Formats: sequence, C-alpha cells, structure tokens
Amino acid sequence: MPRTKPVAALAMDKRAADAVVKPSVRRRLGEVIDLAEPVLTDFTTKAAREVLHEVELLVTGWGCPPLDAEVLAYAPRLRAVAHTAGSVRGHFTPACWARGIEVSTAAAANAAPVAEYTVAMILLANKRVLPAARAYRQQRTREDWLFPDPALGNYRRTVGILSASLVGRRVMELLRAHDLRVLLYDPYVGEAEAAALGAAKAEPAELFAASDVVSVHTPLLAATRGLVSGELLARLRDGATLINTARGAVVDQEALTEELLSGRIHAVLDVTEPEALPVDHPLWECENALLTPHLAGSQGNELDRLAELTLQEVRRWAAGEGFAHAVHPDRKELLA
Repeated sequence: MPRTKPVAALAMDKRAADAVVKPSVRRRLGEVIDLAEPVLTDFTTKAAREVLHEVELLVTGWGCPPLDAEVLAYAPRLRAVAHTAGSVRGHFTPACWARGIEVSTAAAANAAPVAEYTVAMILLANKRVLPAARAYRQQRTREDWLFPDPALGNYRRTVGILSASLVGRRVMELLRAHDLRVLLYDPYVGEAEAAALGAAKAEPAELFAASDVVSVHTPLLAATRGLVSGELLARLRDGATLINTARGAVVDQEALTEELLSGRIHAVLDVTEPEALPVDHPLWECENALLTPHLAGSQGNELDRLAELTLQEVRRWAAGEGFAHAVHPDRKELLA
C-alpha cells in the first residue's frame, strides 16, 4: 500500500528526545508524518542508514550529529529539517545548503524565556535587589528608605541592548512597559528600524558609556568573539551592570573579571567561557557577579513551547505550506 504521509525521523540525543518530543507530541506528529524508529543519535550505524534512506524530513534537536555530505549521501530523499531548539549551526552543514534542504528552527520559542529572564534581571539590577538583600541579611535592620542610593531604581534608567536578535527584539518589546530609555547597537539595523523597536541607535562606545545596564544578545561569530572588550567595559559607569545570556566568548572574560574584582561594576552571567568555569575561578566568589547555569533558555515546561512550535512547523510543511520559521540561506553566515 503506498504511503500517504512523508517519512520522518527524530535525530538528536536520546535524552533530548525524551524531554522535548514526548509521547504525546510524537502521537500528534504521527497525524501528519510517518515517524520512523529509532531515534537517530549516530548516523554511522546500519540501522540509522536504513532509516536515512527513507526519510524526507528530520526532526532534530540538541545532540544531533552533523548532516555532512557523507550522511546526506545515505539520505537521498531528505528535503527538510525541523529543529526543536535554537541554533542549527552545529548540525546543518554547507552540504545541506548546497542540497537546498529546507530548515526550520524553534529559536523564536526559545527566545521567549531568555527575554523574560533578561528583563527580570534588568529590573532587579536597577533596583539593586541582590546587594540590598545581602546587606539586609547581614545588618538585619532597615535603612532610611527615603534616602537610599540615588542611583537605585528603574525610573528613566538607560538600558543598552547589543544586537537586535530574536532575543534582543523580544527584550525591547517587553521593556516598552517600563519607564526606561533603550539604546541599541546592531550594525544591520538602521535608525528607523531601531526607533520602531523602541530604541535609539548607538555605537558601542556610546552605548556602554550611557547605559546603567548593558544586555548582550549577540550571536557568537568570528567577528563577534571578544566584542565586549576591556575598552568597552571600562566605559561602563560605576555601579553599572553587564548581563550576558548570549555566549560567554562574546565578552573578554579576563577583562570583565578584573572589572568585577575591582568592585566597580556588577554582572549577571548566564553564560561563561567555558561553561562551567573552573572551580577555582575568582568569579565564583565575586559578590557583585551573579552566575547562573545557562538556565535562561528553555527549561522544564518551557520545553513544551519548543515542541509546540516544531509540531506546527511540521504540520505546515506536510501540508505543502512551507515553514513559518525558516532559516534562509542568505542569513546562514549570521547564525548563532
């Protein structure tokens, strides 16, 4: 009997498949595709190559092996990839672009919790919540609330955003609800577009000098490695906060560590280089640095948002409507 649905397979780490593409999601996927077994964690096995020979769609995720030319040779029918996470750079290779394989990503869904985390940290940073809580625990008495630090608070403070990425754009959207001035550095965004996003365009030196909080949303590319240099960090005003939820290597970590150890600025670091830092790294003991274990992205029930977006993408593709969250070839060099 001829097949009536496209053949597909999951390609990712087994634990990622269990966490993101749960049985209920697989049942819903099965309404529009024939989902082959097993989950492909290694493309070199005989069983994997038998599956690859039949698939037209791969649903990928964290831990998917690279789809290089050798693998594609075993997948002559493969036409599309729907990625359940953000960046496809780790597995979607030049051979895929050359083949013309369509690719979708759940980056928009993953951007939502990162933006929420970022906005929460911006508001907490300007309110000085963490140092205030630490001092309150130590002193166990309340200071005169009418005469605190005049730099404390979120009214008309300036927030600098590095990159109008999916996350950066969502952060700026959420910040519209607050009495904050927003500056944006992104070489691919003009003044009119920045204004439409609720921000004023600024060069890095100006942005760092003028901001109470700088939030990094820049993808890690060859051109952005070390973008947040010691020179830029030195321009931060005393008491300013750097937030990084992008990639640790975008920041000159040695220069940042020196600034933090001096006590002059604060930082919220959800990412470092490497992750995690060595156990004896001085940032672990630095009271003005909050380190979190790369938890800004999708965690817990937020993984269900990734699955839902991917499910909708697969439905669209199977119906011949194309991906709504396609990654276009002309943007491939800018992928995180």
